[in-house]
Amino acid sequence: MADITRRLGRRHLRGAPTAHIRHHRDGRLLHDGTGISFWFRALTAAISEIPVDDRELAMTFHARTADFQDVAVQATVTYRIGDPALAAARLDFSIDPGTGAWRGTPLEQLGTLLTETAQQHALAVLARTPLAAALVDGVAAVRERIADGLGAEPRLPATGIEVVAVRVMALRPEPEVERALRTPAREQIQQEADRATYERRAVAVERERAIAENELASQIELARREEQLVEQRGTNTRREAEEHAAADAVRAEAEAARSVRLAEAEAARTVKLGEAEAARAVTLARAEAEGVRETGEARAAAQAAWLRVHGEVDVATLHALTGTRLAENLPRIDSVTVSPDVLTGLLAKLGSPEGS
Repeated sequence: MADITRRLGRRHLRGAPTAHIRHHRDGRLLHDGTGISFWFRALTAAISEIPVDDRELAMTFHARTADFQDVAVQATVTYRIGDPALAAARLDFSIDPGTGAWRGTPLEQLGTLLTETAQQHALAVLARTPLAAALVDGVAAVRERIADGLGAEPRLPATGIEVVAVRVMALRPEPEVERALRTPAREQIQQEADRATYERRAVAVERERAIAENELASQIELARREEQLVEQRGTNTRREAEEHAAADAVRAEAEAARSVRLAEAEAARTVKLGEAEAARAVTLARAEAEGVRETGEARAAAQAAWLRVHGEVDVATLHALTGTRLAENLPRIDSVTVSPDVLTGLLAKLGSPEGS
């Protein structure tokens, strides 16, 4: 819709880029174009606004097939006004100078024309097609027939209308018929699903059996390998025990030989030490005996000499020696007894001239 504003008794129209504006005054065309704007007087202006953008026309209608079954057709026709001047001459696209709104309903007229034309051609093709074939290939056939029919319709070019595209979304029978048609397909699909389920179960059972066999074979192989492992461990243990026993025997023989050698060496050393000790003891005994003999002889000789010396000296000298020996042993003499005879003799000796 055009944007119309009022200024000082005049009005200004600003068109959209997708709208073609035609401005007449007194039967003369003053402005003609897309997206234009201009000033005009409402009392003398006749303005038409023709949309030139692509428009979608959705349509739904019912048809009857060759086997007298009702179907619903859902389609969409895309069109545009290729000749705005021709469309404005054939349809009322005039707008109110005050509000910019269309005075009539030109787009509804175009929709009716297109819908009736498309419906006519769709009914013609479906009337010769059974329901089953229509549901299978009817969409493409109806679309081609509607596109060809609209392209060949003389009223559309005469109105300036161009058909851009035709789409048929669905051909649907009545709900009861649709359910009846779905039943065999559903049963077949269910059978296929059941068969697939059975096959899947069979495959699963077969796989489980194969898995069980593989597990059993694995267990058997594992048991066999465990038996081999036990045998090998026993062999290894026996071999290790034999090697240990042999090593112990060798070690015992070596220890025995070493002990024998040590014992023989100890015995030999003991014998040698015994012989040396015996020889040393004999030598020592001989030396001691010789020393005792010599000492005895020396003492005897000294005693003989002492006796000989004391035998040769007089009594007075003996008395003096006795006193000297007595003086030497005073610390060890607890008491001394001097007889009167000795004392008298000593005093006499001391008093005599010889003694002085």
